[in-house]
Amino acid sequence: MPEEYDEELLSHLVQNGFIWGPEPEVYNGLAGFYTYGPMGKLLKNKVEGVIRDVFKEYHFYEVEAPVILPKEVWKASGHLESFVDPMVVCSDCEKTFRADNLVEDNTEIEAADGLSDEKLLREIDENDIKCPSCGSEFEDRIEDFNLMMETSVAGRESYNRPETATTTYLPFKRYWRFFRKKFPIKVFQIGEAFRNEISPRQHVLRGREFTQAEGQIFLPPEMKNDWPQYEDVKDEELPFWSAEMQEDEDDWESLTLEEAQERGYIGSDAYSWSVFVAYNLFTSVGIPKERIRLREHKEDEKAHYAKEAWDVEIKTDSFGWTEVCGVHDRTDYDLSRHQEYSNESFVVRDSDNNKVVPHVLEIAFGTDRPVFSLLDIFFDEKEGKLEVPNHVAPLDAAVFPLVNKDDLPEVGEEIFRQLHDRKFDVEYDDTGSIGKRYARNDAKGTAVCITVDFDTLDDDTVTMRDRDSEEQVRVDISELGDRLEEWLYTDVEFEGLGKPVE
Repeated sequence: MPEEYDEELLSHLVQNGFIWGPEPEVYNGLAGFYTYGPMGKLLKNKVEGVIRDVFKEYHFYEVEAPVILPKEVWKASGHLESFVDPMVVCSDCEKTFRADNLVEDNTEIEAADGLSDEKLLREIDENDIKCPSCGSEFEDRIEDFNLMMETSVAGRESYNRPETATTTYLPFKRYWRFFRKKFPIKVFQIGEAFRNEISPRQHVLRGREFTQAEGQIFLPPEMKNDWPQYEDVKDEELPFWSAEMQEDEDDWESLTLEEAQERGYIGSDAYSWSVFVAYNLFTSVGIPKERIRLREHKEDEKAHYAKEAWDVEIKTDSFGWTEVCGVHDRTDYDLSRHQEYSNESFVVRDSDNNKVVPHVLEIAFGTDRPVFSLLDIFFDEKEGKLEVPNHVAPLDAAVFPLVNKDDLPEVGEEIFRQLHDRKFDVEYDDTGSIGKRYARNDAKGTAVCITVDFDTLDDDTVTMRDRDSEEQVRVDISELGDRLEEWLYTDVEFEGLGKPVE
């Protein structure tokens, strides 16, 4: 699928302080590196806050591991050998491109990353795919390009982590003691990762530096079908797009997790539960359910460590269906490899006193992807508004004095402080007409605007204005924090927050 950037969206993100770059802009920029401006960082914080809450709801504990580790770690994990992308080189300008991306952009093939080198070259030849930069042909070969970013620590060859997973696995023996030698062990990590992408594209969806969130479940293999939490979710319906359905772009179907297992799409109760948690992560940050589907990896595209692999995909306006999360049954691959290379035993005893190297179930995704998806889906180009769900709005509220006189600014500042003390993300704005201030905050995605006017001085009420409907109600200042919290986090009707303004 070719890229179709929405230029209005990208301009909006830049002008309203969401995302800038590629950075450093003053030095002509380096592809794959972006700055989150004030509004973008607020939105990203909200999204990551929801992610943390969901993981903690399901009894995951958060950890934070180093970003840089020595070569030996990445040799053991297999990254130095197999963490590669297929690269083609232009025969004229010598620029390099990912072969699978070129095929996806110029053919009907949706997922070319599982194709062999021979198949990729054949698709490039048969579809007469030329260099996007100069229009020349590519050399008739594919090179394996390793995505690891190399560095040196006190002269010791080291690498920036390409994902958080490996760094999460290494303290397993510490987890074992912390969790009182009981399974399952559930941890998650949110942190920076780095990939030396050949040709970064699709804005922050595929950067060279990005934030990753990964939940890891350590368990003995027999626990996969002895997973009590499965009973709580087995009747939940999710949109499954199995490998056998993928000849048809619109052929996925809504199935309960139990039905998906009965059809053989999913192999264990614990993995089913992990798929549900992954799906719930994205609905919880505000992605509409009709924009989400679960895609099964075909056998020829599964990672070498994956017994089972499903992706969460989101339908964006800019790029169509986009992979945003992978859910994998990694078996005992990771701990066995690190046991072999480190000479440290990761063998423990299960509840039946049997010796076992634990298996790992993984939920892995970058937080930049749901952030971009929210911006992409909820940008109203016609109105110039960003209508993201209230609970992830960058600013919960903005406070305005109607005019800068007659004690209105002082009352506005006091309301700002009260809301700030209650941990709302709020700003105070006294510049320009009320109409312009409304428009500025609509563009930022601010959920509610609060106006202090002359009636406020008489009756201690203010006007609350909803961003999307532009409806207004009068609310007592003493109740303002409670009403705002209701509007952000419950299903209350806006008119029910106060007295409607005619």
